[in-house]
Amino acid sequence: MDGFIIGVFVFVFGLLIGSFLNVVIFRVPKGESISFPASHCQSCNTPLKWYHNIPVFSWLFLKGKCAFCGDSISKQYPIVELLNAMIYLLLFYKLGFVWYLPFVMATFSALLALVMIDFEYMAVPDSINFFALATSLVQPNYIDAIIQASIAAGGLWLIGFISSVIARREAMGGADVIVAGTMGALLGFPNFFIAIFLSAILAMIPSLIKRDSGVPFVPFLAMATLIVYLYDKECLSIVERIIYG
Repeated sequence: MDGFIIGVFVFVFGLLIGSFLNVVIFRVPKGESISFPASHCQSCNTPLKWYHNIPVFSWLFLKGKCAFCGDSISKQYPIVELLNAMIYLLLFYKLGFVWYLPFVMATFSALLALVMIDFEYMAVPDSINFFALATSLVQPNYIDAIIQASIAAGGLWLIGFISSVIARREAMGGADVIVAGTMGALLGFPNFFIAIFLSAILAMIPSLIKRDSGVPFVPFLAMATLIVYLYDKECLSIVERIIYG
């Protein structure tokens, strides 16, 4: 019962941070402050009341429309809040109440923000990307995390550089390299390679469908990172069975 109650608090905390993430997602790419002005309708710019900012429930109560002008409110708001809450809950049940749990949560929240921004703009802000990298390094074996992040980011940069020389065009963005550093710090080796392989598989079908316009790769890196982080032993076991039979 105690675990259930704590889980509820963790979920609610995830909803609240998810609400803040929406501010980050909408404002940072535009170069706007995340502190000022206060939350307001994107259409009529009317400041919102506190009860308009209750995660998920306000959107449902208002039926997805602004209380003042009646314009539609993006479904992205409740989706981000719920996703962040579920991620926090999964991380809590994975790690328990360890001292570095808030930093792991912060890292995956930043990755979620990068995912949503990359889907919208096909680019991600360095500020959020470096924040994710910095928080991923805060863990018991931080020296190992720094080394693993450096190897992962350096290795991916080298692959991108060689590919760019061969293809005579940029083959990999700098954002992907920074995310690789975050992945290396969180997952270590060989799980980093498993996540890279999984991200390629996840991106395969969307890439074929949108061959001309291309697809953002950061979302698939982030999804693979979360999967491998949560199910590291299971993923490693599957790979070993494939290799050794």
